[in-house]
Amino acid sequence: MALSQAVVRDLRRIVGEQHVVDQPNDLRIFERDASITGATPDAIVLPGTRDEVVGVVKLAAQHGIPVVPRGAGTGLSGGAVTLRGGIALQLSRMRRILEIDTGSRTATVEPGAVNQDLQQEAARHGLFYAPDPSSQKACTLGGNAAENSGGPHCLYYGVTTNHIIGMEVVFADGSLAWLGGDAPDRLGLDLLGLMVGSEGTLCTITRIKVRLLPAPESIVTLMAAFPTIESASHAVSDVIGHGIVPAALEMMDQVTIGAVEAHYKAGYPTDAGAVLLVEVDGLDESAAELAAKVEEILRVNETSSLRVAEDAAERELLWAGRKGAIGALGRIKPNYYLHDGVVPRTRLPEVLRRVGEIGEHYRLPVANVFHAGDGNLHPNILFDMRDEGILEKVEAAGEEMLRAVVEMGGTLSGEHGIGIEKNAFMPWIYSPDDLDAMLRVKRVLDPEERLNPGKIFPDPEREPKLVARVGLASEARWW
Repeated sequence: MALSQAVVRDLRRIVGEQHVVDQPNDLRIFERDASITGATPDAIVLPGTRDEVVGVVKLAAQHGIPVVPRGAGTGLSGGAVTLRGGIALQLSRMRRILEIDTGSRTATVEPGAVNQDLQQEAARHGLFYAPDPSSQKACTLGGNAAENSGGPHCLYYGVTTNHIIGMEVVFADGSLAWLGGDAPDRLGLDLLGLMVGSEGTLCTITRIKVRLLPAPESIVTLMAAFPTIESASHAVSDVIGHGIVPAALEMMDQVTIGAVEAHYKAGYPTDAGAVLLVEVDGLDESAAELAAKVEEILRVNETSSLRVAEDAAERELLWAGRKGAIGALGRIKPNYYLHDGVVPRTRLPEVLRRVGEIGEHYRLPVANVFHAGDGNLHPNILFDMRDEGILEKVEAAGEEMLRAVVEMGGTLSGEHGIGIEKNAFMPWIYSPDDLDAMLRVKRVLDPEERLNPGKIFPDPEREPKLVARVGLASEARWW
């Protein structure tokens, strides 16, 4: 149901005439994020300040209107989809990097600040921000905080929650609060930890203070090829088993390698069954020693070829291939369905074998590119949505893959969130009492359940089945 003209006028009064969108054709742009089936908001509101956010949320509370905070729309679990209509609170205007404090090694940013923009600004001061999602050129720090995003270098450095010191948030009633602080320990109840990863269901983020790290003196990147994905998986376990935790430890299978190499020409061997990208960093001497030890372990595990990036340009090219892998898969099929399950590292060969079997059973190509070091899988089911009956097959295959992950001691998500993609499957890993406890926390902070309704928890208003992501691989338009 469309918002009343009185509400629309009030919204325009709060944020400005040009920052409220309510025309049907314009609303379509915000129907979805980078994930699944969309839903049209009743209005898009683009606040430019925290006071405007407070005003919008208070107005929505007065009229019982749902509010869905939204960043760059790169989320992969439907967190920014307005399932119940209402207001899509688009925070991209609030994109300033407010402060880089080199003394305390912190940065304070607005939620719409882009991850890579912070990386580049921090680098000017000899610092860096560790969480680096593959979408970092576009994704916002507010969205990263809401989803507790990861990235290749989170194996060693930790995910977003490990790097957020404090946040300013607006609760469902429009009240403003600062959570956290500069102290290394959080005294009392960890409300900051509760908000990070809450997927917009508990608050709207208006300011974030993050921890920055000194740029390492030396970075060594190794690319190792293996005859099979199983042998590469054993090498991963062996590296970790020797007490070595690299800065990053990524894997791509043969399907992904072929697509990536065709586009990026990064030097990935297309005849390999799998490739590992391993990065270590630190002081010059220690990084060199650690890289030599990793190289020794990889050779013992029968790597078919191994190379060390000679300079920053070669290292960046290798990483460009890894971070652009999903787009490159458009050379194979125009659409994809990307999963995000996590299993113990020792179960990687077993679960990857099962994923392959499921793909073969449904006659669907599957490309694997994932964070091997922490067992965070990203199987991509590739398909063409124009094929009759294909979505039903994709849904069934995806559900079986998730079930296999859970049966092998894993969980539903490592970094993409639950959203509407996996909320029906939360009972696979949580008891009714567990889910009830979480819901009670939600209802204390949002008693009318207006903040991002229908997410994370099983939704009685939706069918309890997986809805296939109709993602468009970006390279498909060219090849």
